[in-house]
Amino acid sequence: MNAYFATCPRGLEPLLQAELARCGATDVRAVPGGVAFSGGLEVCYRANLESRMATRVLRLVAHEPYRNEQQVYSAAYDVAWHERFAPSRSIRVDVSAVRSPLKSLDFITLRIKDAVCDRFRAESGVRPNVDTRSPDVRVHAFLDAETVTLYLDTSGEPLYKRGYRAHNALAPLKENLAAGIVALTGWQPDQPLLDPMCGGGTLLIEAGMMGLGVAPGLGRGFGFERLSDFDVGLWQRLRASAQTARTQRPLQLLGSDLSGRELEAAHANVRAAGLENAVALKQAQVTDLRPPSGAPGVIVMNPPYGVRMGEQDELAALYPRLGDWLKQFFAGWRCYIFSGDPTIVKLIGLKASRRTPLYNGAIECRLFEYRLVEGSMRRPKRES
Repeated sequence: MNAYFATCPRGLEPLLQAELARCGATDVRAVPGGVAFSGGLEVCYRANLESRMATRVLRLVAHEPYRNEQQVYSAAYDVAWHERFAPSRSIRVDVSAVRSPLKSLDFITLRIKDAVCDRFRAESGVRPNVDTRSPDVRVHAFLDAETVTLYLDTSGEPLYKRGYRAHNALAPLKENLAAGIVALTGWQPDQPLLDPMCGGGTLLIEAGMMGLGVAPGLGRGFGFERLSDFDVGLWQRLRASAQTARTQRPLQLLGSDLSGRELEAAHANVRAAGLENAVALKQAQVTDLRPPSGAPGVIVMNPPYGVRMGEQDELAALYPRLGDWLKQFFAGWRCYIFSGDPTIVKLIGLKASRRTPLYNGAIECRLFEYRLVEGSMRRPKRES
């Protein structure tokens, strides 16, 4: 049984906690920025393979008090790194801190790297090379005011790198944040889902993978495959089980964008994800779209907000029309708008029934929910 910490975008911790419990994790505890949990190798492998919300799954290897740089070095040196991976593996060390009394994180990074290499040299006479771009093994350290915690990264590349993003759209959402947004809408696979500003299609692709039960990690490799205790047989069984769990069902995932360049990227990404039969895309102005026939569904979007004055003026004119369009044509639907600019969202003129705080990197954002009903949804003038 090992102790782990899975990181995620802030605001998605409850969703990640539920995912890890489904993977068989025990002692699951959410904290800002992630979830601590316990489990064996199967839980670790499943968390990497199946979690849609996690960014990394880190295995705890040391947790020690410190007061100076030398004590951090000693804590790192005391870890039996030579038992955890081979000296032929290249390494990278990443350090983050909150309220640490130490002055230089760069120097602490260097000292931890020295400790790892010195322990290898003492045990076997050879040391691993450092590769900051594409390392075989990543060591993470977190320092608070009194303790240093050391982790081995079992994920390797961040878990939001699913492997389907053939082309990058402008300012794309990270895949795990997009998955969290879709989950927070409460969308179900038997409902239509519309993204009228789809960009590279990330929200639609994540919804498609959810609706078809596609494990997000099936198309990539992981850091745990380069650790000494890697269980090849267990991993092959888990991958085979995930491959057979994919379902075949019709999905109504609809996307549009005014930009031909963005739509080209979306088509490429949808193909790379194997979702050509699930996602329908077209080039269109938002307010020209109409709902498909049948039961009401969910609208979800991550609209742009302008940086230059001309863009701000253009969007300030668009948003009130967007509110009119939603009210006129989408009664019975639920609409979710993800934005880091609450002043722009207010211009829509509809009253949000819920505002969920989420972080896009360091940017504090909100996911606004609008329940579109017959009749007036306009804000009273005093709230506008």
